[in-house]
Amino acid sequence: MFGWTARVCAAATALVVCAGCAAPAQHARYRAQREVARAESSAATAEERDPFVRTEALSRRALVASVLERNPGLEAARASWQAALARYPQEIALQDPSFGYGTRPRSFSSDEVDPAHDFELSQAFPFPGKLGLRGEMALASADAAGEGVAAERLRLAALASTLFDEYWLATRALETNAQHQALLDELYEVALSRYAAGNGSRQDVLAAETERTMLLHTGIELAADRRIISERINTLLHRAPSEPLPAPEDALDASPAHDLDVAALAEQALSRRPDLRARAAQIRAREAAVALAEREFLPDFRLRGGYEGSWQETPLKPFIGVELNLPIQLERRRAALDEANALLARERSRSRSLEDRVRFEVTAAVERLREAQHLLELTRERLLPATQDRAASARAAFETGQASFLELVDAERALRSAEFGEREAQAAVSRRHAELARAVGETVAVGEGQP
Repeated sequence: MFGWTARVCAAATALVVCAGCAAPAQHARYRAQREVARAESSAATAEERDPFVRTEALSRRALVASVLERNPGLEAARASWQAALARYPQEIALQDPSFGYGTRPRSFSSDEVDPAHDFELSQAFPFPGKLGLRGEMALASADAAGEGVAAERLRLAALASTLFDEYWLATRALETNAQHQALLDELYEVALSRYAAGNGSRQDVLAAETERTMLLHTGIELAADRRIISERINTLLHRAPSEPLPAPEDALDASPAHDLDVAALAEQALSRRPDLRARAAQIRAREAAVALAEREFLPDFRLRGGYEGSWQETPLKPFIGVELNLPIQLERRRAALDEANALLARERSRSRSLEDRVRFEVTAAVERLREAQHLLELTRERLLPATQDRAASARAAFETGQASFLELVDAERALRSAEFGEREAQAAVSRRHAELARAVGETVAVGEGQP
């Protein structure tokens, strides 16, 4: 009888232990994720050296690459991913076994019985499948955290690209302003010499001086803007704000993209956006939570074995047994299941809402890009040539006495505004490319592999 009981308990123990543990495929997923997380963290270790120590001109690609290498926010996202992965072995682990000892104090003073020492060892096991579901929840949450790293990379790449555009624009604007300052200095000297010779008016001299003063103040404003942008870039690079930056490259790629397929880009975004993949992982975690809540209606087990020295019959001293909890608190379990289903429905609704937003972001980014390209084309093909011709005509007319000095200054002001506008339109096209790249889910630097 004892042998049959022992075999039954041993079989039950093996069944509970094997069924309660996580599946090998789940372990393989965990190991694969852990290796990817470790490899990315190792590859992303930033060197302390200055990334631009031998750089003569700052390129967009170099800036984006340096930001993705050095920014602490990305490292924080990686740490969150590793922390989420560390939950998996905790969730699938069994509880620690329990050891108990007991004695009958009066047995030590009795001449009729032996001293009684009782020992017991027990191990709790959840109902088969519960540990696997807890592991699935942990792995799905880790998947979402991993996609958070990709989302942070997208954000930082887009931000670095946008700051490069602003840095380029501020630099080019300063150059344009300096060129017009030199021109106004020439006009001021002309007006002053004419006034001294009696061929011009004091009004011309005052007009030239006013324009020179305005340009001087504009130059101060532009220089301040450039310093602030440089400080923002250095902050993004985890450098001291006052560290010098190389001047940006002269050319800014603003290649047209009129043949964009909005529907294809939207589908690409739905498959590539890390925030959507993170939402899908959260849905998997909630589905596992629902399945786990359903299994909470089933009992958990505790295997017991020990030695009761209080028995005088030696064959009765060893014992083995099984305990199980009685899941009779049904209202609590039903409420937990309702909560899990509600959270799953919430995640699914959020996923559909995010898909709608992604489609809108792609469509809006394409529209803004087309509008920016149209403005750039108008500026280059019509506005800038017209203001250049007007300035040249005004200069010629002024030299021949057919136009006043104020007309010349007004034409020069219009040319300066058009040149500023052309630079701004270039930067706007580049920024719109960055917005579209982020909306689609690409981290490629704008101007190099644009969507």
